[in-house]
Amino acid sequence: METLLAIDNGTQSVRALLFDRDGQLLARSQVKFDPAYHAPEPGYAEQSADYYWECLVRAVRGLWLQGAKPSEVVGVSLTTQRGTVVPVDREGVALRPAITWLDQREAKNIPVLSLHWQAVFRAINATDTLMHLCRQAEANWLAENEKETWQRMHKFLLLSGYLTHRLTGQFRDAVASQVGYVPFDFRRQEWARSWDWKWQAIKLRREHLPDLVPAGGKLGVITAAASAVTGIPEGLPLFAAGADKACEVLGSGSLTPGIGALSFGTTATINTISRRYVEVTPLLPPYPAPVPGHYCTEVQTLRGFWMVNWFRDQFGADDVARARVEGVPVEAVFERHLHNTPAGNMGLMLQPYWSPGVREPGREAKGALIGFGDVHQREHVYRAIVEGQMYALREGGERIEKRARVKLKSLRVSGGGAQSDGVVQIAADVFGLPVERPHTTETSGLGAAICAAVGLGLQPDFPTAVARMTRVASTVRPDREHQVLYEKLFTRVYRPLYAQLQPLYKEIRSITGYPR
Repeated sequence: METLLAIDNGTQSVRALLFDRDGQLLARSQVKFDPAYHAPEPGYAEQSADYYWECLVRAVRGLWLQGAKPSEVVGVSLTTQRGTVVPVDREGVALRPAITWLDQREAKNIPVLSLHWQAVFRAINATDTLMHLCRQAEANWLAENEKETWQRMHKFLLLSGYLTHRLTGQFRDAVASQVGYVPFDFRRQEWARSWDWKWQAIKLRREHLPDLVPAGGKLGVITAAASAVTGIPEGLPLFAAGADKACEVLGSGSLTPGIGALSFGTTATINTISRRYVEVTPLLPPYPAPVPGHYCTEVQTLRGFWMVNWFRDQFGADDVARARVEGVPVEAVFERHLHNTPAGNMGLMLQPYWSPGVREPGREAKGALIGFGDVHQREHVYRAIVEGQMYALREGGERIEKRARVKLKSLRVSGGGAQSDGVVQIAADVFGLPVERPHTTETSGLGAAICAAVGLGLQPDFPTAVARMTRVASTVRPDREHQVLYEKLFTRVYRPLYAQLQPLYKEIRSITGYPR
């Protein structure tokens, strides 16, 4: 038996997963973060880098406690949450807590670009986008606010690079993990050239950054120190994979542009893999895919299925209590809300733009619930959240189809929300497409394992690996009557909703100052 160890460090937990060469999940060990992050000030979101490592160690050792055999593992791969950064010293020791991707702090002293680049951004009407990037870049905030940390910093790592160093002792990272405010050339999938404007916009130098390795390439080998605490055999190779959302696309089997990969996670996304460089939102690049030379044409809903947690915390006390009495997860109670409410939700609709971000709709991002009536109850709010997510994802899918000149023929689902029959049925009905469930819910980890299988030569190439290691377990098809209803609501209400409300959102921000 030859097994592949995939480590998946997400936003809520870290999972250690063992797959065979056919993509079958053999063992799983999960450690949940408690809490997922700390907020020392409003808008901050930090987590101890050592805590991430300690949870990884516990998750891996959990496999061996279940009876899995370390001697059967032939390769390791790593996928992590995106955009979480860790500044370290020369020994790879974190100099401060990791700044997670949820963090909203902003730099105030914006770097000044050369007159040439200022003129270029004015000419393409992208000055606001540039300023947003400069403010959001964690490196700029660190250089401005934590000067001692900045001076001591040897490397500026993403979480994937930090954990790679803990495992191998090497300052290396996967190409397909480079998502965030770093001077990365997304078209060439390398660090930006020396003359690139990104080096002026972000206060980093090339020596601050790790070496990059393409998917399937070797990042290093497990050190004696890492082996001693994790139980992973010393000397095993660690292979480059990619960020969790990118690995989900691969692990769901969505390797052709006609298959849309839906991720129902903390951030909800619709994604395809393409050989072509396509900016689905103009001026905003596609992310590198965990297949060398390919791109992920991703559209995000930043708060995504985080809103389910929001619903639980704000409105779900009775649901939580009922789940506790029945001895079932609270999600099982939420599932009943979908079965007890009709398609279209009796007119109650939600627009899920609850977090401002660099992608559209940008700074005027706010959420809306419209169509309230006295017939609506708590369960209708829950259904509005799910339907609103699907409307937003469909809108993103249409943008991908238009910009990439492809036609989506089917969808594959991943993430926690994909385990809900009701959620998957609503996705099929809103999109009007068959929704396919992969044979495992651990698609991100499987995508990482596929990279290890190719790197080891267990599979000859990525297309073959995806064909052999992924498969469809079940298919959910649209309900024709519901599809017609959702089509009308999407085209006649949801699609024009943001344009109608955006002027009011601007007024709200000018009056209240929120969002800043």
